[in-house]
Amino acid sequence: MSKVLAVILAGGQGERLSLLSQKRAKPAVPFAGKYRIIDFALSNCVNSGIADVAVLTQYRPHSLHDHLGIGKPWDLDRQQGGIRLLQPYIGHHESDWYQGTADAVYQNLSFLMETRVDYVLILAGDHIYRMDYGPMIAFHQQHRSDVTLGAVVVPLEEGHRFGILETDAEGRVISFEEKPDKPRGTLGSMGIYVFDRDTLIRALIEDARAAETGDRPTQHDFGRNIIPSMMAQNERVYAYPFTGYWQDVGTIQSYWEAHMALLGDQTAFDLYDRSWVIHTRSEERPPAHVRSGAQITSSLISHGCIIKGRVERSVLSPGVVVEEGAVVRDSIVLFDAVIGAGSVIDRAILDKEVVVGKHCQIGYGDDMTPNKLEPTRLNTGITLIGKRAHLPDNLKVGRNSKIGADLRPEDFPADTLASGETVEDRSFAHGWQRDLARRRANTP
Repeated sequence: MSKVLAVILAGGQGERLSLLSQKRAKPAVPFAGKYRIIDFALSNCVNSGIADVAVLTQYRPHSLHDHLGIGKPWDLDRQQGGIRLLQPYIGHHESDWYQGTADAVYQNLSFLMETRVDYVLILAGDHIYRMDYGPMIAFHQQHRSDVTLGAVVVPLEEGHRFGILETDAEGRVISFEEKPDKPRGTLGSMGIYVFDRDTLIRALIEDARAAETGDRPTQHDFGRNIIPSMMAQNERVYAYPFTGYWQDVGTIQSYWEAHMALLGDQTAFDLYDRSWVIHTRSEERPPAHVRSGAQITSSLISHGCIIKGRVERSVLSPGVVVEEGAVVRDSIVLFDAVIGAGSVIDRAILDKEVVVGKHCQIGYGDDMTPNKLEPTRLNTGITLIGKRAHLPDNLKVGRNSKIGADLRPEDFPADTLASGETVEDRSFAHGWQRDLARRRANTP
């Protein structure tokens, strides 16, 4: 069998996830209660028989490193192969960081050149899907491809978020445009690439030299630069069609929708498929405890939760407490959050260790005013509450609102936060930080 190295790109900040990725790397964001987003790519590797995995980290890597450890939950704690965590060699200044997806691999070129593999599988660490990579690698071999892209049909209105490609009858890519303003098709790149190892090394070196010599501008990105350059040189670029469930959860809306899709009687993604287990690092916690009088409907309740109130169409991570008379509806509540007695949480996402006081209303009313600081990201009625925020009793929070991390009851100027309003977290002590955050937030 051909030897394959999987390289998972896990250094992204994921700014479109707002508060959820403010203090952690995007692949470390929790998903479906007990998992982290990166668990899905890692589990796909192991279930596909790929046991040589490199994870490239960068932005706020602590949570991710703590989660991955030495790879034991994925059976990757091995002396031969196994998991390796690779960071930028310098990293003291932002200019020293990885400058793009291709640069992340290029900066680890010495590692790549020392590996004794035939193929390199490049993966994004921030997608939710179940995929056997074996057939894609076989497709790559059969077509004698220089690089093979994983491709999936995406909604036309979402095409601007993806690389959009067109193929001929044999699957060869004849046009490719990364994140076009006006997409002309619906076949999108999954951010998954199979390269012959030597072809990848050559392409990365050529891209780096082009920047040094000024021959052509480059952002050191696979989609924007490497793939178009290979096509311009008439290299064999093919697309492997994937028809299974695949979800980019890079926005607040898509993250929320992907969770809600897990809750129906007929789910698009089956977490309970024993033939393709999603592995994760699990904490030692007791079973969930549903108290007398509690009500739960169409929800995922993780271990360690204590439910005394009502939970409807929601996903609760381990350790969440819902007190008596409280209602959690159409929401995502992360690790160890506490919902006070009599409070109502409606269409909201609460980060870990949030404490909601008694008789609060989070996500109330019909006012759908977009968030004033993040109008392109918070405009569908979802309210966000940052990590370890403590909300005072009787607080009313509208829709598309945002409450920053680490806030305390005394940080709230009033007992009502209108739809579209924000209470910024304690990290915004300096005006320049606040202005920078606002400029970034208004960039789609």
